[in-house]
Amino acid sequence: MMKPISPEESLIEYPSDFPIKVMGATHDAFATTIIEVVVEHDPTFHEGKLESRPSAKGNYTSLTCTVRATSREQLDNIYRALSGHPMVKMVL
Repeated sequence: MMKPISPEESLIEYPSDFPIKVMGATHDAFATTIIEVVVEHDPTFHEGKLESRPSAKGNYTSLTCTVRATSREQLDNIYRALSGHPMVKMVL
């Protein structure tokens, strides 16, 4: 397990808007599902903070979710929740 990063060591100032890129197979419910996962950790997140891009062949969808980051722990929890979701192939 990684040691916690103190606020002085963090490169991110909290609170701040922080983009998280989520990729997965194109599916009708992909964006809606990702919004539901993110809202559990950032209640202020909504569809207006989501940018969607299909891959060249349309097989995959890339979503950029701009979350309101309030702590390193919150960001870690969002990454864990998204990375562990069966519809998600990659989180950056």
